[in-house]
Amino acid sequence: MALNKQIAEVEKKIRAAFEAFDYQSNNTVDVREIGTIIYSLGRFPSQAELHNFIAEVEEDQTGYIHLDRFLPAMSYVLMEHKFPPISEDVLLQAFEVLDSEKKGYLDPDDLSQYMMEEGETFTQEEMDEMLTALTDHETNLIYSKDLLNHLIMDPEV
Repeated sequence: MALNKQIAEVEKKIRAAFEAFDYQSNNTVDVREIGTIIYSLGRFPSQAELHNFIAEVEEDQTGYIHLDRFLPAMSYVLMEHKFPPISEDVLLQAFEVLDSEKKGYLDPDDLSQYMMEEGETFTQEEMDEMLTALTDHETNLIYSKDLLNHLIMDPEV
């Protein structure tokens, strides 16, 4: 019975993450959102793993993923601990690289500039979504503790 409850909790988290990107409310999301959904669930596949996952769940190369195909595949990923999460130490080190003055927070504009110009760059829309979730609305800053809380998932899932 405990396993069924755990599966139900996992599926609930997956549905919530999926529905956040189901802009048409038709149980489909743009294939380009899948990486963000997986990251929001605390899993971090390599680009090759992400590509293979998308190939598994995308139907007929339509550019859209249906919840009916995504839910069982993502449930398996979470239940079997595939695409391991990034450790808290590694995340903290990354934050500290950006927080060179050791203030404990980042300015959203500085983070946006970095994320849109370095490595695998983010789009303005992706940055806006991320900053909405991470920025303290009273101070308009991104604190390391809040960032870590958003990026580190419950190890039970």
